[in-house]
Amino acid sequence: MIVARQKPLREIYQTVLGYDRVLVTGCNTCVAVCHAGGSKEAEVLASLLRILTIQEGRNMELAHTGTSRQCEGGEEFRSLLEAADWADALVSTACGAGVQYVAERRPDKPVYPGADTVILGGVTERPGLWTEKCQGCGECVLARTGGICPVSRCAKCLLNGPCGGSSQGKCEISPELDCAWQLIIDRLKALGRMDLFEEPAPLKDWAAGRAGGPGRVIKQEDSCETRTHE
Repeated sequence: MIVARQKPLREIYQTVLGYDRVLVTGCNTCVAVCHAGGSKEAEVLASLLRILTIQEGRNMELAHTGTSRQCEGGEEFRSLLEAADWADALVSTACGAGVQYVAERRPDKPVYPGADTVILGGVTERPGLWTEKCQGCGECVLARTGGICPVSRCAKCLLNGPCGGSSQGKCEISPELDCAWQLIIDRLKALGRMDLFEEPAPLKDWAAGRAGGPGRVIKQEDSCETRTHE
């Protein structure tokens, strides 16, 4: 799940100053789960911006809308694009991908982000707490690490074991952060698969992930998927 947090109200307000009509658009999938950018949050944001304009004596009309996903087309998305006809500028509370998708399809309208994307592959630990588990590296290593990702959970993305800075099962960057490799070793011991730890990790193709630049995934006729870079 993608996790985001709403930008400070004043920062958003400063980006839309000078426009007469502003449409705030929500996305009702990932960012709605973390209460950062769904239709409800878009409505609240539009109201808060409206209050600021009144307080400062500015003439700005604000409206809000939403769609199930801002990262793919469909009837709802087309309705969002049509609603943008009214506006001089848009504020999207979706993740960064959603903001860009809207901007690409309405090149005649400025589209500003209303949220900061902070986690790409996260899980809900409990209400109000999300943690990052996956960084979309393009070549998953979980089969040999006991289902615990060293790319996202080790501060150094180490693939062959812990560094010399770990101490008593904690990462050197913070005593509150578990050493990912301590978790991996404990897990492999519990599964009786320490043989996986004893085997040197094969070289990882980092270009298969974000290190290779913007990627595209193409679904082939035989159901295989190929990731390419432009």
